[in-house]
Amino acid sequence: MVRCFSLGSILILAALAASMVVLPLMLPPLPPPPLVLLFFPVGIMAALVLLAFSPSEAKGNVVVYSP
Repeated sequence: MVRCFSLGSILILAALAASMVVLPLMLPPLPPPPLVLLFFPVGIMAALVLLAFSPSEAKGNVVVYSP
């Protein structure tokens, strides 16, 4: 069987998961971020969608076969 994680990495992941459960219970609630920061991930997603559906330049990828 292949071992994907060593003992050290499993302990680090377990400590990270435990801190994600415990720290929100101990820390005070934060105020909401400014509206501009909320639109930042939306802008990144919109740019990725536009890049995904924009036509690509295929001129450099054309292979011509001549016997």
